[in-house]
Amino acid sequence: MLTFIARRFVVMLFTLFIIATATFFLLAATPGDALTSRVERLPDQVAERLYARYGLDRPVMERYVMTMKGLLKGDFGESIVFQGQTVQSIIAEKGPISARLGIQQMLLGVSLGLLLGILAAVKKGTIWDYMVVGLSILLISVPNLIFALALQQIFAGNLKLFPVIGWPTTNIWFGGWEYTVLPTLAGCFGYIASYARLLKASMLDVVNQDYVLTAESKGLSRGEVIRHHVLRNSFIPIVTNLPMSIAMCITGSFFIESVFSIPGLGLYYVNAVASQDVSIVMGETVILSAIYIVVVFITDILYTVVDPRIRIAGGKK
Repeated sequence: MLTFIARRFVVMLFTLFIIATATFFLLAATPGDALTSRVERLPDQVAERLYARYGLDRPVMERYVMTMKGLLKGDFGESIVFQGQTVQSIIAEKGPISARLGIQQMLLGVSLGLLLGILAAVKKGTIWDYMVVGLSILLISVPNLIFALALQQIFAGNLKLFPVIGWPTTNIWFGGWEYTVLPTLAGCFGYIASYARLLKASMLDVVNQDYVLTAESKGLSRGEVIRHHVLRNSFIPIVTNLPMSIAMCITGSFFIESVFSIPGLGLYYVNAVASQDVSIVMGETVILSAIYIVVVFITDILYTVVDPRIRIAGGKK
């Protein structure tokens, strides 16, 4: 186990290095920079000092080495567009907003998805099963952006039941629920479709196992078999899939935050990319990638914990 953890840790570091390198050179290959529009009307000497301040006057490889050294020290640099702001300050300010929205989307979407998955598995071959399958295909096929625009038009524009845009400015975690309803609905559909299909497939696989047939032969009712044998074992893929959903929910929703003008990480990240704010894009990319990579690692460990049939490579089965 220790060898597996050490090997995966090295792979995690190497993956982060590749992501940071690719992000830097992609940004460097983009025409223009974050100072282009600011220096157009400035004297040449002032423009040169600005470029020198942010190191944009240096060769690409020299800037790459400086950037990687900063990342190793945990120094992601200062925003070029928004002076005085750093990656750490942005995440501290915008992170709770994206986290609240993502958590609400995940809780609602996963709960409804699991209920629909159970319904489809229990009612296999009936109209309920076909309805759940059809709904899942629809929800997973249509982008969240389309749902967000449709909900905004119908419930905010036509019916005027909710605000069109905005986010609570006070009591960020529990206040202003009217602002969060439509963004939460728009973002939960993907969770509903994914978890409904996942749980249905898992339950149908478990139903055909020998221990379920043995339980039925002992005279247990269908409800008891489902509650005590089928559901318990069907939740193994759900448990191992949840960490990825948690990681996704706290990193911000680019499209939904843009549509509803929610000042979270997603909207800020899109603006930073558009303005070529290199230090902010690099910092957020590395931090969010690190979250995903760590979660994937934890998920691999969870597989061996929740399912004793899975063993680390090299172990006995």
